[in-house]
Amino acid sequence: MIKKVVPILIRRKAQTLEILAFRHPLAGMQLVKGSIEPNETYEHAAIRELFEESGLIARDNPKFIGNLVLKSNHQDWYFYCCEATQVIPDTWIHYCLDDGGLEFKFFWHRIYQEPSEDWHEIFREALFFLRKFVNDDENDSVF
Repeated sequence: MIKKVVPILIRRKAQTLEILAFRHPLAGMQLVKGSIEPNETYEHAAIRELFEESGLIARDNPKFIGNLVLKSNHQDWYFYCCEATQVIPDTWIHYCLDDGGLEFKFFWHRIYQEPSEDWHEIFREALFFLRKFVNDDENDSVF
């Protein structure tokens, strides 16, 4: 089974929890996700993937949230809540070197907002999985 890491960032804005997401120019809206390199810890892979795909630098020791075996592709995704070392804007574009170079358009998605059809199916499944770890009614969530 293929294992992937999913580094996530959550913020509270206007009494609503939001998760960092991006629009992939070829594959719709997504969360940051990537492979674990040989001899790499999952935690380091999460930090590295966040940087490669978004340009954001995460603090050491991201918090493990849980893992999800995706029904559609049988990949095993490991979710890590990261904390960025810098202030994160509402939107930005990051040039990612994946697949020969792509522009990823980052934005914040309200965690309880239904994902539109622009979201790739596997990332809709991931969003539903993450909802069980947050409490949008109080200031203290698992994140």
